[in-house]
Amino acid sequence: MLPAWAQKSQTNPNKDFVIASVDKHQKELTAISDKIWAYAETALKEFKSSKELADYAEAQGFRVKRGVSGMPTAFTAEYGSGKPVIGIMGEYDALPGISQKASPVREALVEGAAGQGCGHNLFGAGSMGAALAIKELMQQGKLKGTIRFYGTPAEEAVGGKIYMARDGLFSDVDVCLDWHPDTKNAANTQSSQAMVDFLVEFKGKAAHAAADPWNGRSAVDGLEAFTDGVNMLREHVRPSVRMHYAIVSGGDVPNVVPEYARIWMWVRDSKRSGVEEVFARVKEIARGAGLVAGVETKVTVQTGDYELLVNRTGAAALQKNLEVLGPIIYTPEEIAFAKKIQEVQGGAQTGLDGGIYPLRETLEHPVGGSTDVGDISWIVPEITLQATTAPANTAWHGWSVVACGGMSIGHKGLILASKSLAMTMVDLFENEQLRKDIRAEFEQRRGGHVYKSYIPDGPPPIPSQN
Repeated sequence: MLPAWAQKSQTNPNKDFVIASVDKHQKELTAISDKIWAYAETALKEFKSSKELADYAEAQGFRVKRGVSGMPTAFTAEYGSGKPVIGIMGEYDALPGISQKASPVREALVEGAAGQGCGHNLFGAGSMGAALAIKELMQQGKLKGTIRFYGTPAEEAVGGKIYMARDGLFSDVDVCLDWHPDTKNAANTQSSQAMVDFLVEFKGKAAHAAADPWNGRSAVDGLEAFTDGVNMLREHVRPSVRMHYAIVSGGDVPNVVPEYARIWMWVRDSKRSGVEEVFARVKEIARGAGLVAGVETKVTVQTGDYELLVNRTGAAALQKNLEVLGPIIYTPEEIAFAKKIQEVQGGAQTGLDGGIYPLRETLEHPVGGSTDVGDISWIVPEITLQATTAPANTAWHGWSVVACGGMSIGHKGLILASKSLAMTMVDLFENEQLRKDIRAEFEQRRGGHVYKSYIPDGPPPIPSQN
């Protein structure tokens, strides 16, 4: 008897083929994911992680370009030629300080090291599996066009996709796809938050804090006046706005009037226009704080993200394929693992949610979170999947997500993502009308807006390797 997915999808042999391809390569894909999980390399330092994916793509017959857009850890992998061009993105950067074993209790793998607290090890490998399945179909002459995988670094920091977009790497793409680890399986119909990431620096004059403080001008006074102003502003912004900061330099010793201080801040809102409005106020607060303290101020934008431009037509196509595949089935051991994590973190012990959620209404104000995928969605129609890789009622960007991403719970989400994205790409290659409908919605939602990124002129901020 045919398995459930084959019974449901046998009317399209190309979809059966890509499902079988992902199954065939499952051990390789999960092994790549586990290696990237163990490497746990942070933004723009993902040398081993990007090499793992690029080497695999090259070995599978893709044309690979490494070090694109001035980032040593960015690459593209392409197969085929001509139109349509369908893109799929993969991430692999980790977050600092949350190293964790594949254990349901807090146990650092390497004390103080980074960890895959957003599941990007799964993201990169899962998208690669989908691209490979399409490549194998093309190799057999069953699809025509170009499949392009984007190895995109530094999503958690500067936004590697934005530099790739600036260099025109997405300009010829008809539709682009991605996915993200989550606590549920769904074709995404929700936007993300727009964001601007910037530094505010204060430069004053040092003096002896006891002997002649009147000769000094405290940069920290300027910083404190600035944070006071920002925190007063919180009462007068829309509920959708988020402002958060970290003081990264605030003097060295108490007995010297500090001549330098620096704060790192993000402003977010549901729309970029809202971010611009608040950011203008924040820059005025910085200027005023400098006047209060008698110090110089400088505001430097580092990066920023657009909100995600949702494409419901594309999401509906993805939804149909998710429903064909059906829910993820978990073992008792996996459910116990999830419940133990929830117990340790004080959440309700609900276990894992492997079900397929229906399409939701697109909300005006999304739940918090920003991504450089948002920028790509204003350049090319973008379809996003969410796949269960960790339990609900636990802290994202935390050790619990790292733990699940290094074992079978995360692996099952990776495989569901890989299959459903590959099936959706079959639809996109085969159905010109679907591509036209997706493009029409994209143009309608974009409304003539001309995309302009937040990133400053010049090369990406590659960290020193010393």
